[in-house]
Amino acid sequence: MSEAGTTERVLRLLGLLQQRPVWTGPELATRLGVTTRSIRRDVDRLRALGYPVNATQGVGGGYQLGAGRALPPLLLDDEEAIATAVSLRLAAGGTVTGASEAAVRALTKLDQVLPRRLRAGVRALQGAIATLDGHRFEVDAEALLLLARACRDTVRIEFGYVDLAGAATRRRTEPYQLVATGSRWYLVAFDLDREDWRTFRLDRLRDPRITTLRFSPRAHPPAVELVQRAISVAAYPEPVRLLLHADAETVRRQVPATVAVIESRGPGRCLLEAGARDPAWVLLHAARLGHRFEVLGPAAVRELAAELGRRLAEAAGPSTSH
Repeated sequence: MSEAGTTERVLRLLGLLQQRPVWTGPELATRLGVTTRSIRRDVDRLRALGYPVNATQGVGGGYQLGAGRALPPLLLDDEEAIATAVSLRLAAGGTVTGASEAAVRALTKLDQVLPRRLRAGVRALQGAIATLDGHRFEVDAEALLLLARACRDTVRIEFGYVDLAGAATRRRTEPYQLVATGSRWYLVAFDLDREDWRTFRLDRLRDPRITTLRFSPRAHPPAVELVQRAISVAAYPEPVRLLLHADAETVRRQVPATVAVIESRGPGRCLLEAGARDPAWVLLHAARLGHRFEVLGPAAVRELAAELGRRLAEAAGPSTSH
């Protein structure tokens, strides 16, 4: 076979190895129309280029593309290349410090090697995409990776933390999971000094340090639900509780998860809990959903609902019906 043919086959082999975790030699030979001996030679060629291809013997063995000390070139098909380019474009407006610049550099490199047929399509997509950044809360990329490793390795971490009131404390925690809400990152962890689960905003976290103390994972609440309740309900002194005459899934499609907690109360009924500095906003938004609802509490909010109802009735003027 010519050198060009061999190169094409090696690239096809690399593409197959990237598609699934393990391939046997006979499977690869059948897919590429060659002998298993040729597969062994092609694997050696990939290794020489820096691709860490692992080989295991026996039942369940085969060839596997592993992780190496350096990042070799990736082989992307058309759909993967377009998806990567668009994702990098969106990452350029992200919330991780340094990631925007890294995304721009990676996007530039990708653009240089894209085939002409794809480059025009990718640029058209990029030109059509705009992001409304608003107020972003950036977090340090190294700190994010450190916390992720601590969650993975189940080791305790210590860090300084500044709460909403500006008070600074030092925390000792068992980290569980990182949660991103779009504009902010949160760490869900068990606070050893307070003996309870806590959520920590990463932009308020200072000087995180991994200790050498491992821990056994505790029974834990779902991290996403814990963060949702922390930012939509627990952050306020007394949340508004409404009983809506609608299915929970219907209301969840209407109300962002960062705004309220929705719990089913049977067919056609659900509980909405939401905090707000001004409870009137919760009542007005609930009224706009288009469902009947009742105010369960607090008592002051029931009185407020009655007052708002009187004001709205007056604003509508006298009834014209006879």
